[in-house]
Amino acid sequence: MPAPSPIKIGLVSLGCAKNLVDSEVMLGALAKEGMELTADAQLADVVIVNTCGFIEASKQESINAILKANELRTTGKCKALIMAGCLTQRYPKELRAELPEVDAIVGLNEVPKMAGIVREILAKEVVERASRPLDHETNNGRDARSTNLYWSGPAKYVPDFSAPRVRLTPQHTAYVKIAEGCNHPCTFCSIPRIRGLHRSRSVADVLQEMRQLVAAGCRELNLISQDTTFYGKDLNGGQEQLCELLRQAQQIPGDFWIRLLYTHPAHWSDELIATIAGNDKVCRYVDMPLQHINDAMLKRMKRETSGQYIRELIARIRRGVPGIALRTTFIVGFPGETDEQFDELCEFIERTEFERLGIFTYSQEDHTPAGNMDQQLPEKVKKARHKRAMLTQQQVSRAVQRRCVGQTLRVLVEKPGVARSHADAPEIDGTVKVTGTAPVGEFATVRITGASEYDLEATVL
Repeated sequence: MPAPSPIKIGLVSLGCAKNLVDSEVMLGALAKEGMELTADAQLADVVIVNTCGFIEASKQESINAILKANELRTTGKCKALIMAGCLTQRYPKELRAELPEVDAIVGLNEVPKMAGIVREILAKEVVERASRPLDHETNNGRDARSTNLYWSGPAKYVPDFSAPRVRLTPQHTAYVKIAEGCNHPCTFCSIPRIRGLHRSRSVADVLQEMRQLVAAGCRELNLISQDTTFYGKDLNGGQEQLCELLRQAQQIPGDFWIRLLYTHPAHWSDELIATIAGNDKVCRYVDMPLQHINDAMLKRMKRETSGQYIRELIARIRRGVPGIALRTTFIVGFPGETDEQFDELCEFIERTEFERLGIFTYSQEDHTPAGNMDQQLPEKVKKARHKRAMLTQQQVSRAVQRRCVGQTLRVLVEKPGVARSHADAPEIDGTVKVTGTAPVGEFATVRITGASEYDLEATVL
């Protein structure tokens, strides 16, 4: 008698790199139990949607992904649909009542338990009822009680080295989640409510993962958390440990670079600047969301910084690490933002000349202090400000990029003809379009021959 076919899993991972790591842990737990990942959703027995729930647009994207996946019950082999991630952690009971299409709502603490959840759901009679033709006039043929809830309260789980992983990134690049959760009181943000308080992994545990990745051929380690610069403060008597982690990581043998993502301006120190400057394996690149520059807006956002502090910090970083590329993000249209305050932000963008910059339109979110503030701005005003700020940055970016022409850069080759420099994080920044032969997944030296607003052109040397 032939052995039964393994359960096939289809996964849709939405949102940020931190959520992607959770998806990798889920798949690792499933693979460890003999389940098989398939890229063809039509062949999947179980479809998992790992959702994002940060702002309204991401919530809608997640819901749309669920509804699309539900169609696989009739067009494919899908027997069960599971919803996980930030949106389920934020609204577990509401989703259970409003999405009868879903067989299971899974919280963040249950990420490593996904294999057991899949087996339990497939064993339940409700799966057979859910696979029948759906009648949208009768609540899709199901009621809220048929959706299983796997949710154990506030998020506390942190994936560590012992957690099996199936990486979803190319072999040459990886995300290393060094901590989880956030302690900051930003009034616009729901992350502490979703992800819980800050929880760091130990330096030894993170280094073990980094060594394994480099030994497997990884050339880029992207360190991520909700606040990378807060790393270790919960473990080491209030002292951050990012500098110690970077110093020890420098001793790992191999040709690779380390990229710092999601740093908070309030926790930068002269020691961190000096550590980056003296470490040949850390990219001259910093991702540091600033959100605004006007003092009144920063105070209203509870960003724990001031305009003067931000300006001085940028000067210190650029002075201490020559050639560094600064990436930041700003929010426009925050409640109460005046024309004058927005003008100050645009002038700051123009003068500071950030190498990389993103603009977000404020999203009014429930369960956040800013969501209940007065002076909410009309959508028309917010969209106009977003457009103007982006146009301002486009002019800056064009000038910054042109200065690169003629320079010799070391790049990491993503695929034939496409690479990234130290100033380009995966997925969020531009690329270097390369002419000439260079092995994919390895470093190459190129000379920059052309520039556009966001991308460079180069020839392999």
